[in-house]
Amino acid sequence: MLLLDSEDRSRGVPAMAPWRGIVARCSLAVSFLLAALAASASCRADSILSPAGPVAAGDRIILLDAVFIMLAIVVPTMLVTVAFAWWYRASNMRATYRPDWTYSGRLELLVWSIPTLVIFFLGGVIWIGSHRLDPFEPLSSAKPLEIEVVALDWKWLFIYPEQNVASINRLVVPVGRPLHFRITSASVFNAFFVPRLGSQIYAMNGMTSQLNLQADEPGQYLGLSAHFSGDGFSDMHFAAIAEPQAQFARWVAQARAHGPALDDAAYRGLLRQSVPAAPYTYRSVEQGLFDAVAMQKLPPGEGPNPHQIAPHAIPQATP
Repeated sequence: MLLLDSEDRSRGVPAMAPWRGIVARCSLAVSFLLAALAASASCRADSILSPAGPVAAGDRIILLDAVFIMLAIVVPTMLVTVAFAWWYRASNMRATYRPDWTYSGRLELLVWSIPTLVIFFLGGVIWIGSHRLDPFEPLSSAKPLEIEVVALDWKWLFIYPEQNVASINRLVVPVGRPLHFRITSASVFNAFFVPRLGSQIYAMNGMTSQLNLQADEPGQYLGLSAHFSGDGFSDMHFAAIAEPQAQFARWVAQARAHGPALDDAAYRGLLRQSVPAAPYTYRSVEQGLFDAVAMQKLPPGEGPNPHQIAPHAIPQATP
């Protein structure tokens, strides 16, 4: 009870101070919030809060706008809770005790109007921002680099149809050029995500997703699977490397000069559950391989195997 009635006070009942517990809880909540912000700041190197492209920058704006709009309710509510607990403490004789009070039109208007406005603001920010960042919409009129992505157990296959090369667990892209991804899964449901470049999108067997991204800064970024898909899921990450156009062209030339060809037999070998020890490339790719995977003209992957304790290794091609 936050209040003592007049009879209790007249009997000299000791004043209670529950507001101290409320203050302690609010302080604990603030401490957790600060700790979360500190943890987020410490891992910004691979965070969407440190964008390296226009899509990730748009995602960060939506996230921060949503947080600040919600804080417009959270912070005043915490402050008012402490203020009410302090004012209506048992020892405050100036506080009016009104046990029969039931309704106030002005208070009801205040209580319901603020959350309604917050919902309108949140809905507007998210609706407008998400439509601007539609993963199917091209980022500019410039010709994008086409990349085909296949989620395997437990690795990523990247096919460059125009360059006719492919790589395992290494996504190399030129800086400043739009990227158009076509994404599917050879096995179970999965999710493709490069936090510093932008939006996560799902990879599904028998379906093709699209995603448009761009890297504005050279560097190496973390790419990962954002959906649990089996025993090797925790190792299902890749390096997304953004480099100038000249270096990207050299990488393509090196890929064409080394490694095996990615044909039907090589692809069937990739279907085995495995986590490659290091990224590697294919010097050529069989025409129409991605479409054959997406249209299920090739056999699916093994999928999660409950009897397999750990992923087995596969022979490595030349890195």
